[in-house]
Amino acid sequence: MRTFVATAGSVESRWHVIDAEQQVLGRVATAAARLLQGKHKASYTPFLDTGDHVVIVNAGRVRLTGRKDEQKMYRRHSGYEGGLREERAKIVRQTNPVRLVEEAVRGMLPKTRLGDAMYRKLKVYAGPDHPHAAQRPSQIEVA
Repeated sequence: MRTFVATAGSVESRWHVIDAEQQVLGRVATAAARLLQGKHKASYTPFLDTGDHVVIVNAGRVRLTGRKDEQKMYRRHSGYEGGLREERAKIVRQTNPVRLVEEAVRGMLPKTRLGDAMYRKLKVYAGPDHPHAAQRPSQIEVA
């Protein structure tokens, strides 16, 4: 009996939509990361991008548990001396709610070129509308 190993040409990519409204951020991010990596497929291959495209809507309505709104910090650096900028999750949610979800999913993907390719298949929107209806994405429920 032979073992099946997926090749780049044999990968079938589908589209999925996750509604993040009133869902916990970590649960949404793990579901998205799993779909992006292709771990839900029987043809999952660790060294190939076998994942699907994921669209996350209502990112501005995602829920943080505990006191993370006041305590969780988002950091970025300009590259210059003293260029570290810190913002609380509450401020990030008001200014750029998409960043909350994007950074959570990004942190769950591999830190390689393969992870970069997976991340490019993630589309996040703050509101309920998205321009990917032509791909006929399937709705995914987050537990």
